[in-house]
Amino acid sequence: MNDTTAITRNEQASHAARTRAEAAQRSDEALMPPVDVIEDSTGITLRADLPGVPKDGLKLQVEAGTLTIEGDVSIPMLESMEATYVEVGLPRFRRVFTLSKELDTSKVSAELKHGVLNLRIPKAEHAQPRRIDIKVN
Repeated sequence: MNDTTAITRNEQASHAARTRAEAAQRSDEALMPPVDVIEDSTGITLRADLPGVPKDGLKLQVEAGTLTIEGDVSIPMLESMEATYVEVGLPRFRRVFTLSKELDTSKVSAELKHGVLNLRIPKAEHAQPRRIDIKVN
């Protein structure tokens, strides 16, 4: 083996490592779905647009004050068809939110309908407004 062979092998190994790193990065890439956050006196509602995400392709997780929404897009394509133009090339949605300590994450409810996720997180009892009775002597 001469110096030229060693350099060529190093370049090939370096190129292969870059290719693996780029592929791993692409597999982590995801679209950021638009989300509306509506707050009222009893909690918050999040509405996320997740077109093409079926219920079994949706993953919701609350951990350590963080809400993660992930969805795998499932748009069936006939084998005889081929896309001539693809505007959305990534097959995943992902969005992460930091939640307030005032929210009760043990009572989260979710509904997916027509590609829109409605997620309701109520405020903890201690954070909700309450009426104080006044006594008269």
